[in-house]
Amino acid sequence: MVGIEVRELSVQFAPQPPVLDRLSLSVESGQFVALLGGSGSGKSTLLRSIARLQPISGGEVEFTGECPMRRPGDLSYVFQDATLLPWRTAEQNVRLPLELSARLGEIKPDAAGAHSVGDAVADALRSVGLEEPSWRKFPRQLSGGMRMRVSLARSIVTDPAVLLLDEPFAALDEILRARTNDLLADLWMRKSRTVLFVTHNIAEAVNLSQRMAILGRGGIARWIENPLPMPRNAQVRSSPEFAQLYAQVSTALNEAT
Repeated sequence: MVGIEVRELSVQFAPQPPVLDRLSLSVESGQFVALLGGSGSGKSTLLRSIARLQPISGGEVEFTGECPMRRPGDLSYVFQDATLLPWRTAEQNVRLPLELSARLGEIKPDAAGAHSVGDAVADALRSVGLEEPSWRKFPRQLSGGMRMRVSLARSIVTDPAVLLLDEPFAALDEILRARTNDLLADLWMRKSRTVLFVTHNIAEAVNLSQRMAILGRGGIARWIENPLPMPRNAQVRSSPEFAQLYAQVSTALNEAT
């Protein structure tokens, strides 16, 4: 289990003011945290900084816990676009992180021993609701929702400890978005990965998270705990408590911008 500690993090694109200004953030092992904020508040910049895809101007990011990350496959990043390789099938796209890990000698025993690479790929695809023969289709032959499921399967095939998601479902229609939210919630409950999830959608954040961080003015303007019971089925989502929490987050967002 791995947690995330961000201390006094600053990111600046000179000569502009800092996007993040001495931001501190703590995420416990196995927690699902949603990041919300207005456009330009630094949500994606924070996620990229944690993944070391973005140079920082100051501060530090540390991964904590009993089993700190030792290999690239321990952290996965899901972009807003599916970013699939068009010349590879769905199955081959999901297999790619294991191929790269094999070259580095970093495949976990359960992904390359008695449990073969092929089994790991099949398990990942099935876990996001994809069955054969869609595995053998190329991205251009898949719907937008299916492409995003393939991207999610690719992100979990290495059994990562930390999952970073940058508005992965923003381009989906409401029905597909709700279904994919349910898949992600189920994956998190079964595997207890540490998840940081960027979204503009308040209902999505309330539906998925345990805690919500509201970004504004370069830092965390407010933390909001989410006490709603899991799983958050239709009954929970239509409850007065859900509506009250939605209103609380909406107010906090307005105050932060």
